[in-house]
Amino acid sequence: MNDMTGGFPAEASLAANFKLLQDVDVRLTVEIGSTHLTLRELLALGESSVIELDRAANELLDVFVNGTLIGRGEVVTVGDRFGVRMTELVSPDKRVQR
Repeated sequence: MNDMTGGFPAEASLAANFKLLQDVDVRLTVEIGSTHLTLRELLALGESSVIELDRAANELLDVFVNGTLIGRGEVVTVGDRFGVRMTELVSPDKRVQR
């Protein structure tokens, strides 16, 4: 039995469920790098301190949605703000495996 979209009822149900979820807010974060500090080093940080991260300046940045890696991108400027140009996406199968 076909629905009006030419698919099967299960496909129509899936499409309807996806449409319901499209307006759900998610948290997108971009990680430029990380490092480990001792508590002593952390307490010694001041306004002019520089923290060296574990990522080279020319490496792509990790992009996460709700804590799940979805891809990588590069920093761009959008007017007077930062942005990220997505250059690669993690396949949904690989997201599930992580």
